[in-house]
Amino acid sequence: MELLHPHCAGLDLHKETVVACIRHMVDGKVTTEVKSFQTTTQQLMELSDWLSTQGVTHIAMEATGVYWKPVWHILSDGEFVLVLANAAHVKNVPGRKTDVNDAAWLADLMAHGLIRASFVPGEPTQQMRDLLRTRKQFVRERSSHTQRIQKTLEDANIKLDSVISDIVGLSGRRMIEALIAGETDPGTLAALAHRRIHASAEELEAALRGRVTPHHRFMLQLHLDHLDAVNAAIARIDKEVDANVEPFRAAIEMLTTIPGVSSLAAEVIAAEIGIDMSRFETEGHLISWAGLCPKNDESAGKRRSNRMKKGAPWLKTTLIQCAWAASRTKRSYLQAQYLRIRSRRGPKKAIGAVAASILTAAYHMLKNGTLYQDLGANHFDNRDKGKQALRLLNRLQSLGFAVQITSMAAEWRVCFLLDAGRTPPFSYCRDFPSAEKSARAYALSC
Repeated sequence: MELLHPHCAGLDLHKETVVACIRHMVDGKVTTEVKSFQTTTQQLMELSDWLSTQGVTHIAMEATGVYWKPVWHILSDGEFVLVLANAAHVKNVPGRKTDVNDAAWLADLMAHGLIRASFVPGEPTQQMRDLLRTRKQFVRERSSHTQRIQKTLEDANIKLDSVISDIVGLSGRRMIEALIAGETDPGTLAALAHRRIHASAEELEAALRGRVTPHHRFMLQLHLDHLDAVNAAIARIDKEVDANVEPFRAAIEMLTTIPGVSSLAAEVIAAEIGIDMSRFETEGHLISWAGLCPKNDESAGKRRSNRMKKGAPWLKTTLIQCAWAASRTKRSYLQAQYLRIRSRRGPKKAIGAVAASILTAAYHMLKNGTLYQDLGANHFDNRDKGKQALRLLNRLQSLGFAVQITSMAAEWRVCFLLDAGRTPPFSYCRDFPSAEKSARAYALSC
């Protein structure tokens, strides 16, 4: 097997210790040396000095929880080439992993170039990632507290969610706070609703008539306090993101030109993939890294599964949300793509394809510094009129019509044999002078 890195090392990371194995190849002879270090800052500095004095050029380590991050930060200050390995990928490399030390096994794989490096962004991007990922966790927690409030109201037979879409909005919050304060009259509670609430006063009074006990009031106050704390934390995160968004501002402004991508979604995309697209050779590599392409599951010439592969969960969920928003953007290419694929593959496949298209556009925009240019809702119709005519012809034939389309230089002739069983057959033909229209318009005109 070809040797790529004659002087390399493998690190086996734990919470309190790091086992380092240095592998040298000199004159065809392999020598190894193993040492253990504590994970304190002083010990990690000694690890860096030891690796440097031994002439190590490449270092491999597994992505073990968060324990790899402090080791990575200290070693990145040196002149090493760091490679972060996916533990699942290393495990799948055939070899005698159970018979050797983990660090020695990583060093051996590193020497022969058998480790596929994971994407590790720069420090500003990592900080933005931490902020936005924490924000998403708090948003999920806020939704959980809202559901707990709804559960408590249901236990008190208060059907507030049946007449108000947001029970912790302006009107719902007023009513819940009044319930906590001891108000039980349905009319008084209904009067707290905003004038734009669609429900009538009678419906509100019926929904607000229940059995609220001191226990319910205590639980509602408890969940509201937690909800306020989470909202305050989200506001602090938003303020911190705004203070550190300057390196990503140009990228975010470009990404927001994509249909369905909001400012927050653009911040998440920029934080997850970075703004340096040289890390990904093509847009296909980025889509594969994000997990928006079918996985390879083929055996004996049969494809057993075409489900999406596992990828970046924080990025994928955001792109799927953007794809749903883009599918509702009128007269856009992404909506046309969604409708086109949904008719053949269903909504889930279609929304995954739209998410991949959004990421493809983001890749080229960040790489070339260009704004989004929508291809239009008629892109697929104008791309190949012959295929469109054939598809519509097959559709008409499946409905029981015998159709013949004749193309001429200045006109199209569409003939429908409406009843082939009659003698003589009953047919209808019409000439269309404009050859610029699509075959769909011709078929519908008849």
